[in-house]
Amino acid sequence: MTHDILVVGAGLAGMRAAIAVPPDLNVALLSKVHPIRSHSVAAQGGINAAIGAEDSWEAHAYDTAKGGLYLGDQDAIEAMCKEAPQDILELERMGVIFSRTAEGRIAQRPFGGAGYPRTCYAADRTGHALLHAMYEQLMKRRCKVYEEWYVTALLVEEGRCCGVVAWDMIHGGLQMLRAKAVILATGGSGRIFSTSTNAVINTGDGMALAYRAGIALEDMEFVQFHPTTLKDTGILITEGARGEGGYLLNTLGERFMKRYAPEQMELATRSTVSLAIGQEIQEGRGVDGCVLLDLRHLGRAKILERLPQIRELAMEFAGLDPIETPIPIRPGAHYQMGGVRTNAWGETELPGLFAAGECACVSVHGANRLGGNSLLETIVFGRRTGTKAAESIRTVQLSPVSETILKSEQQRIDKLLSNPGPERAWQIRDDLGKTMSLNLGIFRTKQSIQEALSAVQALKRRAEDMCVQDKGRVFNTDLIHALELQCLLEIAETIVVGALGREESRGAHYRGDFPTRNDTAWLRHSLSYRRPEGPHLAYAPVTITRFPPA
Repeated sequence: MTHDILVVGAGLAGMRAAIAVPPDLNVALLSKVHPIRSHSVAAQGGINAAIGAEDSWEAHAYDTAKGGLYLGDQDAIEAMCKEAPQDILELERMGVIFSRTAEGRIAQRPFGGAGYPRTCYAADRTGHALLHAMYEQLMKRRCKVYEEWYVTALLVEEGRCCGVVAWDMIHGGLQMLRAKAVILATGGSGRIFSTSTNAVINTGDGMALAYRAGIALEDMEFVQFHPTTLKDTGILITEGARGEGGYLLNTLGERFMKRYAPEQMELATRSTVSLAIGQEIQEGRGVDGCVLLDLRHLGRAKILERLPQIRELAMEFAGLDPIETPIPIRPGAHYQMGGVRTNAWGETELPGLFAAGECACVSVHGANRLGGNSLLETIVFGRRTGTKAAESIRTVQLSPVSETILKSEQQRIDKLLSNPGPERAWQIRDDLGKTMSLNLGIFRTKQSIQEALSAVQALKRRAEDMCVQDKGRVFNTDLIHALELQCLLEIAETIVVGALGREESRGAHYRGDFPTRNDTAWLRHSLSYRRPEGPHLAYAPVTITRFPPA
């Protein structure tokens, strides 16, 4: 099976990359789920673009750089913000049904850390609207889609990525898929934590594939905790709820954000709001381990028009109607700012390999992502990556490839299938989630990080004795879970080692033993390289153009 370009992952970044490839090239997508089951469909609040009369791409770029505590590369930030308005108009032409103002323009709501209301939205189902429109475009172009395939390794020959090894989940068995370029667009790794807004498929697969191939993972210690997730389930309650005017209340009925961000209140950056909520709960002003999100004053009509899915989720999973009752919420793992190190065109240090979306680190988010910028990143850098990949292969010829990697991957799977145990993947995954949530959550210290490191290393040893009970080939989900766990453990270790190395607090990385930001020593990217003994840390400078750190 040979293609010009192979895209691994069929969410918004992957589909946008495929659509950007010129029609004279043979492009295919490979996904472990049906494309419209990709996690992009769960995005709620909106997508940022400076299309308002008073707004500008420069203001958007400044807010993004500042919100990321100046750790984002500003060449990439400028590219994203400058190209955002045109991409929004193109999405509209593709058929995305955005919510509208009374004058018929695309509606925009305020989000945290933004100087203007610049978040375009489709009620509170924006990801759903974007993904379905993108899938229509994919079908229109008759792109080949390998549904329910799981990539286990990258093919690398003579210093160039030339395809993948993947397990056919429906029929069973490993296959080699050749390509002149491979684009990783596999999403995040939120399932490292026990409480997460992420789908169960978000297991860091693409990051692990690149990491094993010798590519650096950048800024992995920066994991965003969304301030408002449903208690017990971790289901996302969009920032759009606060953008529409929702209040955060403690057990005293106070809008406590006045103590932490008196000007921005509930629309402070996500790291600020999450830390504030954590502080309220720690100091005994929480409500049964949570705080409350109050939408009652918005009124029934506005909630039904702007936040219908939030009402549905609250009723289904919390047993309450937000028209009448505040929603109990707390922070939950939400987004990985780090990922596969790329430049502003999605190129990695390995020729032929590209990455886009949450699995990549361009880096536009720095130490803390602004709400509405994640969907924008998938569209802008999905398009840029698809375009650059297409340009790069015009003179590339595929050479014969050895089956060494295929045989190595077959041995890995045979070992899992023959291992007598006694460990099971779900048990180790459950323990990993508890360890990471306890020690690498909103608040971190050297002691908690070291405890997490010891625990993760012990879990990696346990995983060597992992038993796959299902010995069959057809839709062996037990085997897929075991392969996913191996990815989760490797990615978790890079997060822990990166957090231990960064002796400061910046954005989503808050260390109680180093509570202040230190630009002199730590205004730099951390790079994790895979070594037999674990991640090896190196560092790289941040690209600063027009916004000096302040």
